[in-house]
Amino acid sequence: MVSASAPRASSSNRPMNLSGDQNQVQPTSKVLPTLDLHALQNASRVLQDQLNKDAQIIPELNDMLTIPGVPSSASYSVFPDDFRVPFQKRRLVGIPDALFQYYNTTSVTSHMGLMPEIERVWITIDHNLFLWDYIEGQELSSYVDQPDVITHVALVRPKAGVFIDEITFLLVVCTPVSVLLIGLSVNPATGANSRTHKDIKLYATDMTVSVDVEMTSVIGTQEGRIFMCGVHDGCLYELHYQEKEGWFGKRVHMLNHSVGGVQSLIPRLSAPRPEDRIITVVSDTSRGCFYTLTANNTVSIYKTNGDKSVQHVHTLSNLYKAAQDKAPGSPALTPQKFQIIALHIIDQNESRSGVQLMAITANAVRLYFSPSSGFNQGFMVGGGAQSAIRPLQLTHVRLPPPNLLHPDEQSGPHRPTTTGYSIAQASQQLTSRPYVVSNLENSCYDAGLLVAAEPADVDGTDYVLCISPDLTRVGSLGQVHGAPSQLQLSQFATTSYSMVPGPSRPPLTENAALLAIPGRTWAMALVPRPVDLSTTSVPSNLPVPVITNELAYQISEPTRQFMILTNVGLTFLAKRRALDYLKDVIEEFQVEGNAQPLIEFRDSFGRDQTCAMLLAIAGGNTFLSAGEQASIGSIRTVGPEIAMVAKQAFYDFGERPMWAERVTYGTSEGSGTAIFSGRREGFALYFARLVRPFWKAKLTKTNAAGLHDLNVQDSILIAAQRNLHALKDLLDANPHLFHSIPGDYAAGRSGTSSDLEAWKAEHGSVSQLLDLLARTVEAISFVLLLSDHQLGELIRQCEPAIQQIATSMTFEDLVTDDKGVTASRALVNVVINQHIGQQISVDTISEVLQQRCGSFCSTDDVMLYKARENVRKAVETRNPAERSRNVEFEKLREICGDYQQLNYAKGAIVLPLHCAKVYDADGQGQEYWIAGCPANDSRSSSWERRIHCYELVLDSLSVFEERSAQAKHPSSSGLTIEDPERVRSHAYELAFDNEDEMFHSSLYDWLIKRNMADELLEMRPVYLEAHLRRPPVTVQKFQLLWQFYVKDGQSLRAAEVLGALAESTEFNLSLGTRLEYLTLAIGNAKSHPVSAGGRHETAIAFLTDLEEKLEVAQVQFELYNTLIPRINEPGEIGEKVQLLSTGLMNITELYQEYAEPFDLPIIKLLILHVSEHRDENIARPIWNKIFEDAINGGEPETATDRIISQVVPLGQRFYPSESAFPLRYIASLLVRFGLTRKGAIPYGWAPRALAQCGVPYPEIWDICYEMYESQVPPFNEQANVQAISSDIAVLLTDWIEEAKRPQSAASRGEFPVYRIDQAIDQYLAELEPSRTVTKAAYENLKRQLRRNW
Repeated sequence: MVSASAPRASSSNRPMNLSGDQNQVQPTSKVLPTLDLHALQNASRVLQDQLNKDAQIIPELNDMLTIPGVPSSASYSVFPDDFRVPFQKRRLVGIPDALFQYYNTTSVTSHMGLMPEIERVWITIDHNLFLWDYIEGQELSSYVDQPDVITHVALVRPKAGVFIDEITFLLVVCTPVSVLLIGLSVNPATGANSRTHKDIKLYATDMTVSVDVEMTSVIGTQEGRIFMCGVHDGCLYELHYQEKEGWFGKRVHMLNHSVGGVQSLIPRLSAPRPEDRIITVVSDTSRGCFYTLTANNTVSIYKTNGDKSVQHVHTLSNLYKAAQDKAPGSPALTPQKFQIIALHIIDQNESRSGVQLMAITANAVRLYFSPSSGFNQGFMVGGGAQSAIRPLQLTHVRLPPPNLLHPDEQSGPHRPTTTGYSIAQASQQLTSRPYVVSNLENSCYDAGLLVAAEPADVDGTDYVLCISPDLTRVGSLGQVHGAPSQLQLSQFATTSYSMVPGPSRPPLTENAALLAIPGRTWAMALVPRPVDLSTTSVPSNLPVPVITNELAYQISEPTRQFMILTNVGLTFLAKRRALDYLKDVIEEFQVEGNAQPLIEFRDSFGRDQTCAMLLAIAGGNTFLSAGEQASIGSIRTVGPEIAMVAKQAFYDFGERPMWAERVTYGTSEGSGTAIFSGRREGFALYFARLVRPFWKAKLTKTNAAGLHDLNVQDSILIAAQRNLHALKDLLDANPHLFHSIPGDYAAGRSGTSSDLEAWKAEHGSVSQLLDLLARTVEAISFVLLLSDHQLGELIRQCEPAIQQIATSMTFEDLVTDDKGVTASRALVNVVINQHIGQQISVDTISEVLQQRCGSFCSTDDVMLYKARENVRKAVETRNPAERSRNVEFEKLREICGDYQQLNYAKGAIVLPLHCAKVYDADGQGQEYWIAGCPANDSRSSSWERRIHCYELVLDSLSVFEERSAQAKHPSSSGLTIEDPERVRSHAYELAFDNEDEMFHSSLYDWLIKRNMADELLEMRPVYLEAHLRRPPVTVQKFQLLWQFYVKDGQSLRAAEVLGALAESTEFNLSLGTRLEYLTLAIGNAKSHPVSAGGRHETAIAFLTDLEEKLEVAQVQFELYNTLIPRINEPGEIGEKVQLLSTGLMNITELYQEYAEPFDLPIIKLLILHVSEHRDENIARPIWNKIFEDAINGGEPETATDRIISQVVPLGQRFYPSESAFPLRYIASLLVRFGLTRKGAIPYGWAPRALAQCGVPYPEIWDICYEMYESQVPPFNEQANVQAISSDIAVLLTDWIEEAKRPQSAASRGEFPVYRIDQAIDQYLAELEPSRTVTKAAYENLKRQLRRNW
């Protein structure tokens, strides 16, 4: 039988790297067959199955601590040999010698601590503060600008907006009498041996506050608030600071939250008792709260609330009794030993729900707390149910290991040797002196790992308790539990502590060891992890392994390390992973031939997990070394002898596939399922773990500029690619790893075909995985290539459908899905287009693409680009022999016709456009076009060649348009061209994407002639504005230009174009059309925003000018309509009238050339009104003529009506313009006319006429009152004065009636009651007795005033 995974040739050659990234792996060059997407998708489903298993093999911490009936546990694995202990000392960095010069007396006070965020150790000697850069080794920064002894220093994040942007941290420096803040900025730098470290810079903040009590245990919250506790009084304090002094608070001051400052049901009014004093404060940034620990083992939870207040959520007291209830009778729980030394946050990655806090005592008893299950909703603090902070309860008690090996006895015991893998002899138990932890002082916890230090029984030494989860005991790894050489404490996992045997969920079992380190411990902390390990955004529903699942992360992340600060220096402890353990046992087998540890490893971790790790060791991995954190992307390998042992162990441990037969009842037919070997399972598992950081992640994410960037960091992709490529090289060079041995085939031939079916299924699956592996390596190269060429810009240049695909697909889609193929081909086309534009050979580009990512490069596109390049070379050559092979224009036309027949839009559009540029390589044709195509110019021939090429493009667009229209209306035969609408859309997109401005101009003209101007304006392509502005100017271009500006949001520019169009003299526009353009111009000018372009004052001046021109144009239009009956009169009159309709005139021309010669009084008044020209010497004769024409224009009996019909409309139109409607003069004309018709005209006729004109009653009364009091002829005659009085009576009667009417313009509140009442008294006193009607009217007015006001 021929294996589906035949040996594959490997090449030592590497193609060139265009991206400039020297860390990127280049896949070997080869021609790939047509993609089998179905096979790739099958392989991808295998990876997904492995990822799902990875998320389930190790339970969450909460699941192991909340087993019903198991309230406490004490199951530990204690190994006597060195390479199975959970931690290993890596290095010791000594304290800089320069510090010792400050210890010049015996009475110095010194403190120290760790600041891993900035890679510094802080050390204080009296009032001096030193920051030691332990990465560089001996570098020190100092701060000596304050006189008091420094007792504590902490690093916190600042509040937003208080300090300059460079300050990203604050140093909180505590002395017995003050607390001060120092700003700190951090910048990455490169030191010796290209090692990166952090440079810091200190800033004085002038923020210092005096205190009455020394502070300690300083913490910072996510929002920048700073909390601490007093050493002596144990109160909870907050250092409040703000940018400036305020009305109600200083810039920096101290708040005491323990004395009435905490929101609680029972406020405290005095300092806490000594036993209740707070000794530790711990921040939980992920949950938005913090915890305090008191001297009597009481834990409280607080939540920040507002700017200066905190809210007390819950207090846990009587913890000793609660712990005893969980583990009754335990010798570790006594009142004398029960003293909590530290609180540790359980991250949500370790326990997604449930356990969130752990407390550790001096004798290593751990108390785990989780939210109370029976809490009252009223005690919830925070937002909704999801974000609320709930009260905690003690969930589980973890007892200490009682038989730890003393560090002096921690050595490798004698192991029985074996020569093969199949014999596992029983190990001998080692009798040892147990060591009991009793005086822990410092501890550090992260992701299930605990280190804690206590003074040793030797001076100048500390013992460090190291604990980690025993994955072989808590995980479902398919392991075989034999009798490994370990000291497991089973006696504390039985009925002694009320534990139920055989729980359904695995109880927590941990590895424990005791290490000795030099010096006395001051502090310990986790070494910070690389930032880019958590910067990928993946779907929230993707199953993710818990953080304690070391097996899933060890080959894609560096090992976790702790640093312990002592008075000797800084000791680094590294977590020993299963990978490190396996590498050690392989080395032991290679050196000593002892296979027993290797067999025990396989039995402990299971066949599949062991095979996956063996592949990592045999092929190399970027995270294979557990020492210094390796630079991401650098492969770590083992020696060839070790690699050979790993490959042999992979083959031997992997066993063989099996066939599970299933027979359908009642039939003779059967079916079956392959049970794959450990080799295939290990391969799939290792492969899945390598791609897990990005496989289900989106390919892109949107950046601040709105473009798309890679969603995954380049460094993650490069590291994964290197590991994948190392795996591929290993499997290509060792195809026998998945072959069966001859005996297997013999057994298959002599027996049934089941073995053959199993091997066939295994080979098929492995072959698919190998294809997916090769495709994935190329996909990463492809993605990194796109990133080097500005991925966001490439996507922007694609058509919308491709943009949607590219921005929505995942890495898995790119590798295995049809839409990934579609998007990748489009992006390749854009990349090649860019390189063609830079005159780079097509052969070079296609070769690079096919070498780096051959399955992502389309040969059809390469052929097109080669044709384009040949056209360019043929046109540019001057050699006649070469020119004979040129592609002439007729040949180009023929090629484009073929492309049209094939519906190949890209060839039909892009090729002639490329030829146009090649034909005019020196740009003479374009210069001729820019110059306006002058006559008799030698450059015209180049311009014509370009135009001919453009005509080919436009012809193709016409053909695709017609086919699209035919497809919408099929012929009777029912035959349509395949997907013509898509071809048409693609052709237009290619045309508009071209950057040839000269072509764009031809395209726009062509579209406008085809009545597609509206679509063009909606698109607003890049060169449209310049095209519409380019000579020769036409009315149509101006109309499209102002509409372009409107759609583009440039309303002021639109107004400018409309204004120029209205005033233009080269266009034959009607007067009505010019009025319309001016009106539109004003509307657009008013739409101009205040801040747009900083042209506010210019816009206001322009708008004012437009409004004035519109008013003059409206006068001209009215004048034209008045004179239009005379337009056909012969001679000068008709010509002058016709001239009014050809262009805009100014106001002076209208008056002098038309209103005056044609004697048009109303037009004259209109001109005076528009020009606001006040000259009564001009206005009065006009009004005199109006009155004379009205009086003499008919029968005397109707003169009154004629005056009203003339005056009232003019008043309504022009009032309150004194230029056109001089009110007092017109009022005197009306009154004088009324006096000449006494008895024939009713009293009040003149005031009522003015009221109809829109003149307010108070103003009419003032005018009448002036006439009444003036004694100027004709008002010096008593009869005329009495007549005026009667007019006033009618006026006041109308006024008061109007004021009484609801919603009247004459407001009741503004009615001058007192003044009118006094005036009526005067009028009555001076009224002739014979005027009874007027007297009755006045008296009625008096009554109305009293009744209504």
